[in-house]
Amino acid sequence: MNGTGTGTTPTHPVLVVGSGPTGLLLAGDLAAAGVPVTLVEKRPHKISNLSRAFGVHARTLEQLDARGLAEPLLATGSTITELRLFRRLSLDLGTLPSRFPFLLITPQYEVERLLERRARELGVEFLFESEVVGLRQDDSGVDLDVRGQNGTVVTRRAAYVVGADGHRSAVRQAVGLPFPGVSVIKSLFLADVRLAERPESVLTVNGAGDAFAMIASFGDGWYRVMGWNRHHEVPDDAPLDLDEVKEVTRRALGTDYGMHDARWLSRFHSDERQAPQYRVGRVFLAGDAAHVHSPAGGQGMNTGLQDAANLGWKLAAVVKGWAPEALLDTYQAERHPVGKAVLRSSGGLVRLARARNPALRAVRALVSAFVNAARPARAKALAQISGIGYRYPAPRGSHRLVGTRVPDVALESGRLYEALRGGRFVLIVPKAAQVPEGPVSRKGRPAVERWAGDRRTAVLVRPDGYVAWASDDADAGAIEAAVAAQVG
Repeated sequence: MNGTGTGTTPTHPVLVVGSGPTGLLLAGDLAAAGVPVTLVEKRPHKISNLSRAFGVHARTLEQLDARGLAEPLLATGSTITELRLFRRLSLDLGTLPSRFPFLLITPQYEVERLLERRARELGVEFLFESEVVGLRQDDSGVDLDVRGQNGTVVTRRAAYVVGADGHRSAVRQAVGLPFPGVSVIKSLFLADVRLAERPESVLTVNGAGDAFAMIASFGDGWYRVMGWNRHHEVPDDAPLDLDEVKEVTRRALGTDYGMHDARWLSRFHSDERQAPQYRVGRVFLAGDAAHVHSPAGGQGMNTGLQDAANLGWKLAAVVKGWAPEALLDTYQAERHPVGKAVLRSSGGLVRLARARNPALRAVRALVSAFVNAARPARAKALAQISGIGYRYPAPRGSHRLVGTRVPDVALESGRLYEALRGGRFVLIVPKAAQVPEGPVSRKGRPAVERWAGDRRTAVLVRPDGYVAWASDDADAGAIEAAVAAQVG
């Protein structure tokens, strides 16, 4: 893929392509760490109120909390503490071991508004109406050919490029990565409507016969409706009117709640796809550019935001010289398995929901009964859907905590996720532990905190809230050695 450059701008440390939630979070994190970053977006500068995602899970809220954004986002929507699947299966989100034991129902555009405002305040440069038309890389950097609004192609050279530009990613295509997978649902519709009758729940979901429908409240008088009709699978560009949406909703839910004044009607198909690699040299993929899932469980946007939280601090550490370039390999090792697991779980849910033959319906009934009755199975399902249950690979012989997510534990100074707002590692030590000056004396070294209680374990928490190192009996020398090995 080659462009016809008419000029070359100065080198950029990082270019991020795509200003959806994933790209915005990543760009903001890099800027917060002092890394100049430019965000390239093909669309005009307009945050659409017609985006598909509407659910923010517990782990994503924790990541936003570490950036001071959780509370402002909570103010934009409503929360639910129960997920009902297949009529029989009920998952109680209120039991999640998180500061956010619920699902936040709020439209994606509210997430984007907060993340864009943060990115702008931190100095991110935005290039709207700018399309990637070419990419080449060598050992020292990446040349990105960008065509602007006036048709002129400018080559921008960066140390690293991140493609967060959606399922049709120009960056992914430019580096030659395939995007294997299947269409799991061939025809879905989306609509934003007003209702004459208010549903009892913030989220209403059901399937009946060959129809399925879901209604979610945005809290501002508008409702998102999603549904399908197994006997009416048509191309994405086929006409759609409100009468069809109402008819399918009545079949699935028993009523259409007096739908009226649709501001948006759209068809789409739901794919399950994943790139085999999230990194090619100095180019990375994140969010829908790397993986797309069925809408079941509402995990797509959430998984992309967590990709960004994982990659951002690593890129910043390498660009700033605090960590070796090999650290960037862990992005693939940690996030690709998570994307694969989300594909499996969301795909399994949608296939069971669409089950037609008696054998699959029997399996669905057995799964529902088992998860309802078995507390460990229920806890595992909740942890996976909410995102708090994933852990990253740990080196052989590591402490049992290494690679696990750290909840919002109490510290002498306050909460862990408040301490993480500096974008640094956080070293948590027992109250009486002696800590040498080294870990706090240099840029890139961790902040030092002490447990609020009597815990005796020393834990080094990464900027994304996962354990990098831990010990139950480390002295000051061992702590300094561990910090030096992990942080540099």
